[in-house]
Amino acid sequence: MKKIFFWCGMLLSGLPLMADNVNVWKLASPGGTHEATFRQLRTTDDVNEMRYSVSFQGRPVVTDSRAGLEMDNWVWEMAIGMRQLEQPASWMDLLEVDSVVTHPLVDRTWTPLYGERGAVRDRYNAATLYLSRKDDSDYRLNIEVRAYDEGIAFRYFLPEHPNALFHKVVGDLTEYTFPAGTMAWSEKWAQARFDYLPVDSLKRPVERALTLELPDGTWAALADADVDDWCLTKFRASADKPHTLTSVMYSPVDLVTYYATPWKVIMAADKPGDLLEHNDILLNLNPPCEIADASQWVKPGKIMRETTITTEGALQTIDFCAAHNIPYMLFDWQWYMPCTSHDGDATKVVSKLDMPRVIAYGKGKGVGVWLYVNQHALVKQARELFPLLHEWGVVGVKSGFVQYASHRWATWLHDLVRLAADNHLLMNIHDEFRPSGFSRTYPNLLTQEGICGNEEFPDATHNTILPFTRMINGAADYTICYYDKRLKTTHAHQLAASLVFYSPLQTIFWYDRPSFYQGEPEIEWFENLQTVFDDSRVLSGAPGKGIVMARRKGTEWFVGALTNNEGSKETIDLSFLDKDMKYKAYIYTDGGEKIKTRTRVKCSYKLVDASQTLSFDLKPSGGAAIRLVPATDGDTKGWKKYKGETL
Repeated sequence: MKKIFFWCGMLLSGLPLMADNVNVWKLASPGGTHEATFRQLRTTDDVNEMRYSVSFQGRPVVTDSRAGLEMDNWVWEMAIGMRQLEQPASWMDLLEVDSVVTHPLVDRTWTPLYGERGAVRDRYNAATLYLSRKDDSDYRLNIEVRAYDEGIAFRYFLPEHPNALFHKVVGDLTEYTFPAGTMAWSEKWAQARFDYLPVDSLKRPVERALTLELPDGTWAALADADVDDWCLTKFRASADKPHTLTSVMYSPVDLVTYYATPWKVIMAADKPGDLLEHNDILLNLNPPCEIADASQWVKPGKIMRETTITTEGALQTIDFCAAHNIPYMLFDWQWYMPCTSHDGDATKVVSKLDMPRVIAYGKGKGVGVWLYVNQHALVKQARELFPLLHEWGVVGVKSGFVQYASHRWATWLHDLVRLAADNHLLMNIHDEFRPSGFSRTYPNLLTQEGICGNEEFPDATHNTILPFTRMINGAADYTICYYDKRLKTTHAHQLAASLVFYSPLQTIFWYDRPSFYQGEPEIEWFENLQTVFDDSRVLSGAPGKGIVMARRKGTEWFVGALTNNEGSKETIDLSFLDKDMKYKAYIYTDGGEKIKTRTRVKCSYKLVDASQTLSFDLKPSGGAAIRLVPATDGDTKGWKKYKGETL
C-alpha cells in the first residue's frame, strides 16, 4: 500500500498539504467540474475529526463539513477492558488517516436493459482513505471517494475485524454545510407537497433527493445510491451549526464486517435540468444486473388498472388495452380478501373473478396480468405465493403499504424483489419507497411510487417541481389519470406528464374504465408513447415554473411541456432533431371551447425540421405533447409546413 498525503485527479504521489494540525487531500473529476476535499483536523492529542467539502467549477457547494459514522461498540470495549471511559469520545474521532491511495481512471460505457438513455457512461476518478485506531482495538475504516463530472460520491467501508465481527451503526455523522442563503425544495415525506425554504428552516427531516438553489445561481442535489442493506436516511437542519444539514437515520443498522454503507451523492450544475440529465450517476453506483436471463422476460410497457374486480370488467379492459397498445392490466386491491389483514389469503381469489380465464384471455390478446398484494400477505406468504403466481401466469406484482424505512424492513423489501426475480415476476413498489438505483441490479423492479402523483390530485405547480426533485432518484409511478373530473390540470398537461415522469411501467387511465373513452383523437398519443428511451434531454425549465423535456426512441422524438398554475409562453428549439430530415409533428395542446370533445385537446399536424422553433401559449395548469416522426417523400400528403404560428 502506497502512502500518499495528497491526491488530485490522478496524482499518485506528492507532499502533504499541511496547516496547523491539519492534513488535506483532494480529488477532482476527470473533466475538472467537481472536486472533493477531505481533511483530518486534530482537535486534541488523541481526537481527530474528519472533514470534507465539495466544489463545482471552483465554486463552493458543500463547505467544510463533518464526515463519519457513530458506532455502539463501547459496551463491548469496556467489557473486555479496552476502555474505562464513562463518556468516551466519538468512535469516529479516535481514527487516524494512515494513507490515501488513488486508483486508475475508470471510463466505461454499459448498456442498460432499459432506461432514459440507451447507453450509460461510467467515468470517474477514485481514491480510498485508510483510517485506523492507534490502540489495541484493531478498528479500521475506509472512506471510498469517486469524483464524476456529474457529482461527488463517497461511502464508508468497514474492513473485516478479527474480533468485533458485528457492528451497530447508531448515527450518521455526515453533515452538509452550504453557503449562506441556500434554499431547498423540500418535502417531509415521499408523497408530500413541496416547501421552498432556507436550509436553516428544515426543522423536520426531509426527503432525498433534496434539490438546493445556492445564492450564486448554482443548483445542487443530495441523493444516495446502493441502499439495499441500510435504513432510510433524511436531512434536517443542525440545531447549532448555521446553513448545515445533518443526516437522520430512521433506525440503527446492524452489520457484519466487511461492509460498505450506501453512497452519499452530491451533484451540482449550472441549470436545474442538468441534475435530472445526470441522474445516471445513481445507476453507476449500483452493482450490475444480477439476473442472467432478464432480457428474456423483463419487458417494460404501459399498464391500465381494472377497477371492477370482475371477470366481465377484466375482459373488457383487456380488449381496450389490446386495442390501444397497452401490454399490461392490473388488478388492484380486493381481488383477494381481506387484503389489509393478516387473515387475508392471497392464494385464493374472490368468487366474482375467474382468474384463470382472465389470464388466459389476456395471453391470447397479448396483455399480461399484474396483481396487487399487500404487505400482510407478502410477509406471511411470499415464498409460497410467488411461485404460485408464476404458475398461474401472472407477470407482475404491485406491492402495497410495505414497510421500508427501518433496516429490518429495508432489507426485507429488497430481498422481496430478489425473490420475485427468482420466480420471473416483475415488481412495482407502491407508497413511500423511493429508488436509489437498485433497478440496475434487479431490473425486474420496473418502477415504484414514492411520489405525490395523480392518486392525490396535485396541482400543476407541484408537477413542475417533481422533475427537478423526485425524478432525480429515478422512475416514478405517477399513475396518470385522464378522464377523472377531480383533475386539477388540463388534459394536455396529463398527456405531457406521461412523458416527463419517466417510468418503464407507465400507468395510464388510473381511475378510468374502457367505457369512459369516447373516441377522443388525442388518445393516439398514449397508443404511440414509449416507456424507455435511447436519449433524454431537459430543454428548459425550473422547479415551480415549468419544464420542456425531449426523449428519443429510435428515430422518433417525444416532447412534453408542463407549465404551472399560472401558464406560460414556451418556445421549443428543434435543433436536437436530425438536420437532414423533415419530421411529421403530431401536436396536442389545450384548445378551449372551439374543440368539441369533452377533453378540449386540439390536435395539430405539421411538417417541421431542425431549423425551426415551436411556440406555445400554454394555458394555466396546461401543457403540450409532441410526437416527431421522420417524414418520407411519400407519406406527407395533406401535411402543411409549420410557419411559426403560436400553437
